[in-house]
Amino acid sequence: MKYIWAMALVLLLVACNESEPVEEGEPVSNNKGERGEVIASNLDVPWDINKVGQSFYISERRGTIVNVQEDGTKKEMPLQLDKKVVQQGEGGLLGFVLHPDFKENGLAFLYHTYEAQGRFNRVLTVKLVDGTWQEENVLIDRIPGSNIHNGGRLEIGPDQLLYITTGDAANESSAQDRNSLAGKILRMNMDGSIPESNPFANSYVYSYGHRNPQGLAWAEDGTMYAAEHGSRAYDEINLIKPGANYGWPVIRGDEQKAGMEKPLFHSGKDTWAPSGLVYHNGKLYMAGLRGEQIRQFDVKKGTSQIYKKGVGRIRDLLIEDDSMYFVTNNTDGRGTPEPDDDKLYRIEMTSQEQ
Repeated sequence: MKYIWAMALVLLLVACNESEPVEEGEPVSNNKGERGEVIASNLDVPWDINKVGQSFYISERRGTIVNVQEDGTKKEMPLQLDKKVVQQGEGGLLGFVLHPDFKENGLAFLYHTYEAQGRFNRVLTVKLVDGTWQEENVLIDRIPGSNIHNGGRLEIGPDQLLYITTGDAANESSAQDRNSLAGKILRMNMDGSIPESNPFANSYVYSYGHRNPQGLAWAEDGTMYAAEHGSRAYDEINLIKPGANYGWPVIRGDEQKAGMEKPLFHSGKDTWAPSGLVYHNGKLYMAGLRGEQIRQFDVKKGTSQIYKKGVGRIRDLLIEDDSMYFVTNNTDGRGTPEPDDDKLYRIEMTSQEQ
């Protein structure tokens, strides 16, 4: 009788394991703790992660840059700007990326929201001088802003040009207007000039028809991808081509129209609320806000699944060697903060993921 009960238990456990869907993903975990190693806590709506050696430089939406060491030492760095950072709704200090020669010149690029007879965003260079970030040069100004859809991601592409994502700033039609800076991916030289190789003459516009893109990444061969917030779900991962139109607000999901690009992946009726995006060994990894997940996309297979979950809203991520770093955004007014939120985490990637 005991043998029969034991066999029944084994069969039940096997059945449970076989029926567990891959879609559920795994809780964030490694040998440093159930949710991963917490490098820093009590961050204030962190937005962008940069790392040089053992130092992290993290932008916070209220208008601060925080320096974090791998050992957890944290220091808020003064930021001196000519225009006040306006943190309202989805605006504030957003994109922040270090110049490729940062160790030599101390420069970084910054994207922030401000008010001047209206709401706008601008991109500028700042320089680190004696522990303080000081405004240097404004590269582009009066990008339309709003309480929602400010875009805000900055990245240096493999071509050593600066890419900027902008949202439609709650004006849907602006995404289709190539004369507007809203609802676009912009591309510029690091001095703010327009590259001659841009798809439209005398224009920063690299691609258009975007709603609110917040993630950019490149494969080893230079293929470019973007993550974008959709309308009532239908979030997107797009393969970006110069001069292409990505359809907002005309099409979404699997809808088609001549001259407009369909997404590589979309969430359908689910919501990911995608933000930061990285490419690593043939796969894209997306930070999910409302979806409260890191999502993995296998570009070759065309498949998608939850990679990690369990810490709430995730704004940005970074992969270096065998480590994935990411920041939560549970304090942004839309999450449920836990004690000491927000946090910078590290998890180890296994050899199968490399």
